[in-house]
Formats: sequence, structure tokens, C-alpha cells
Amino acid sequence: MSDEEYKASAAQESEPPEVKEEVLVQRAQKGDIDAFDELMRRHQGKIYALTYNMTGNKQDAEDLVQEVFLKGFKVIDRFKGKSSFYTWIYRIAVNRAINFVKRRRNRMALSLNHVDHGVETDEAYVELSSRESPFRDATLSELQEKLNAALQTLSEKHRAVVIMHDIQGIPHDEIGKVMGCSPGTIRSRLFYARQQLQAELAEYAS
Repeated sequence: MSDEEYKASAAQESEPPEVKEEVLVQRAQKGDIDAFDELMRRHQGKIYALTYNMTGNKQDAEDLVQEVFLKGFKVIDRFKGKSSFYTWIYRIAVNRAINFVKRRRNRMALSLNHVDHGVETDEAYVELSSRESPFRDATLSELQEKLNAALQTLSEKHRAVVIMHDIQGIPHDEIGKVMGCSPGTIRSRLFYARQQLQAELAEYAS
């Protein structure tokens, strides 16, 4: 074994194995903040992507992520393991994001000045990967701001479904668990939302 191979092997052996999620949950339920922080680290990226696409604003998204984590820690003792921890914390995030957008809409009519137009520089933003999506053939540089604004025209629940399925690639049945409804309802909402987005983005759609 060469020196390089030996060093690589030794480094690999020195790295502790990743703690299973259910163990972290058990520790968090006993008040272990570090364990809960690790749970959040593992899911923070998708939670942020959800809140960012729901609100269209970086600061609002970051604030919501903090709210989700704080809420999650406060009620972690209520998690019974009937679903995955990811589904459970994602449900909290979706509900928080929907309620936030509703409150914002009630305060004022959403203007494009509120939408974050620096989206093209944000790596956490949309990945246009769904072949079924009505905006799949538009170039990313042309579409990002238009898509962000178009998403804001959808109702909160329809927006959440599009974000989770078309942007984040979450399957229908998992979204149903998060939203508390059947996969058939998710497909119906997705169909309606895509039609509305296609109308909003007609000049970019295939």
C-alpha cells in the first residue's frame, strides 16, 4: 500500500459513521439541541428551496426556515414516527409558508417590486428538470424571473404542489402525505396549476 493509499484509508477509518435519523430524533426529543441541529442541517436545503419558491424573496425564505426549525424543536416530542421525520418537518414548512403568503396577500396586493429579481444568482433556486412542466423548454436565463412572478399568481396550495413536484422532484404520494390529501388530489392540483402557469408563460411554453 502506498503512502497516499494508507493516508486515505486511515482518514476514512477515522471518520465516524453517520448517525441514523431515528437516533437523532430520539436524542432531540430528550432535549439534545445538537441532535436537532444535525437533523435540520440534513434537510435545510430543501426547506429553504421550498420557502424561497413560495415567497419569491430571500429574506422571507430565511426567516421562514428559522421559524420552521424553532417550531420543529418545540414540538419534536409530538413526532410519533408514523411518517419519516422529513415528511413531518416538511409539513410544518409547507403550512408555515402557506400561512405566510396568505398573510402577505391580505396585507397588500403582491407587486413585482417585492419579488427578488436576483434569482438568477441563487443556486438554491429552481431546477427545470420535469419533462411534463409547461416551462421546460425555456432557457434558464430568460425564464427565472418570469417563473418566479408566475408562481406568485397561483394559490398557495397549488404553488406548493408545483414547487414540490416539478421543481423538487417529490413524488405524488409523498406530497399527499405532506399536504394531508390523496395522490389523486395532488395530481388534480398539479394539472390545474400547470395550465395556469402555461397561460402565464405562454411565450416560453413549448
